[in-house]
Amino acid sequence: MEFDFGAILVDWRLLAKGVIWTLGLTAIATLIGMTVGIGCAWARASGPGWLRWIVGSYVELVRNTPFIVQLFFIFFGLPAAGLKLTPEVASVIAMVLNLGAYATEIIRAGIEATPRGQVEAALSLALNKVQVFTRVVLPPALKKVWPAMVSQIIIVMLGSAVCSQISVEELSYAANLIQSRNFRAFEAFIIATLVYLALSIAARRLLNWLGPRFFFGR
Repeated sequence: MEFDFGAILVDWRLLAKGVIWTLGLTAIATLIGMTVGIGCAWARASGPGWLRWIVGSYVELVRNTPFIVQLFFIFFGLPAAGLKLTPEVASVIAMVLNLGAYATEIIRAGIEATPRGQVEAALSLALNKVQVFTRVVLPPALKKVWPAMVSQIIIVMLGSAVCSQISVEELSYAANLIQSRNFRAFEAFIIATLVYLALSIAARRLLNWLGPRFFFGR
């Protein structure tokens, strides 16, 4: 068997477009998903009982169903209820909901590890509950769980490959399209694998660099 990687690389523009879509979907899902995770983690840790129940149900539903089923429900199921979405919007929503659910439990673990005395000291300084959460509880909580959070973001990025099933032109879609034209499936998916590996390593290093500077201080 002779390998011809040049037959794949000649379509580098398709691969580059796929990488851009993969990174774009991941970036949007990370920003919104982490916001959802922080809000839901607060709700599970300190919210009223009815809110804890709603958030808990959301977390259990997402964490105990496959991502592809969630994606198909949003893209194929919601139109039956009158809500039609583009493949790209459906993918972002699915990725946000998925990351948000896992981030909720990751961040909640960090919040619950915060010493109670720290919170009481902040309250004694006349900080309100919002200030206590955002300035005293959340930064050290994020610091404790940041490695797990980074790993979950990488998992969501790799999971975006499923979005090709609804015709989102991300990396795996590009690789599949190229191999369908030249029948070089081995070479196409070897290159896609290497690109995903490079993206994962780069994203992990970037997130580990950004975390101390923007989320929880040095």
